[in-house]
Amino acid sequence: MSGPECCSNPPILNPNGGAGHVEELAGLNCYLTGSPHSNLAVLLVSDIYGYEAPNLRNLADKVAAAGYYVVVPDLLYGDPYNPENADRPVPVWLKDHGTDKASEVTKPIIEALKSKGVSAIGAAGFCWGSKVVVGLAKPGLIQAAVLLHPSFVSVDDIKGVDIPTAILGAEIDKMSPPELVKQFEQVLTAKPGVDSYAKIFPKVSHGWSVRYKKEDAEVVKAAEEAHQDMLDWFAKHLKFIPSLSKENLPALIL
Repeated sequence: MSGPECCSNPPILNPNGGAGHVEELAGLNCYLTGSPHSNLAVLLVSDIYGYEAPNLRNLADKVAAAGYYVVVPDLLYGDPYNPENADRPVPVWLKDHGTDKASEVTKPIIEALKSKGVSAIGAAGFCWGSKVVVGLAKPGLIQAAVLLHPSFVSVDDIKGVDIPTAILGAEIDKMSPPELVKQFEQVLTAKPGVDSYAKIFPKVSHGWSVRYKKEDAEVVKAAEEAHQDMLDWFAKHLKFIPSLSKENLPALIL
């Protein structure tokens, strides 16, 4: 992630953007949107620019409108990558923001959602966030995953994933070139009983699904197509599971 590709089209961050609100969940600031009474939740894990990116929050609102309770955690602790800070290039910034640590601090959020009655959780990660989502998918803490133009994800990572996983890649992408996405697809399709999907979007670059410019109609169209693919994946794999509490057991037996 040392080249300019990972950092193209930096967003103008807006801490007050979106239809939702920021609230602490499991000790972490999160952008929350949608009905907190929904039994289905979706985690959106940002790229290196963090959870205040307007396009990401707009997408969170779009996912919420489909019926999900959406959580966008601030896994960067108020310290998104700043391309104007020459003293802190991406490799230096990454030392303070490891994806393994981010996966660990996300786990209590999953537990908090379950304690609120959420029965199924999906997660989508963008660039840096895809590696974080893989860290949640490998131990099966989530029920479905979507990786959009992933960064740092390896074939070995994918070998450890046994939940329904969709990978949406860009034709122009040095972080996860189409050949690597194809390898991911081959690994997943070889897993019996694990649904998977891989797609390469032509003529777009790494980061396009959340770092598009609104005036670029072609890229916006591709981003919206990716958003719909993500929603379709969650609609297919996130299902309400009745609680196996004593109160519900008679109804389930009958």
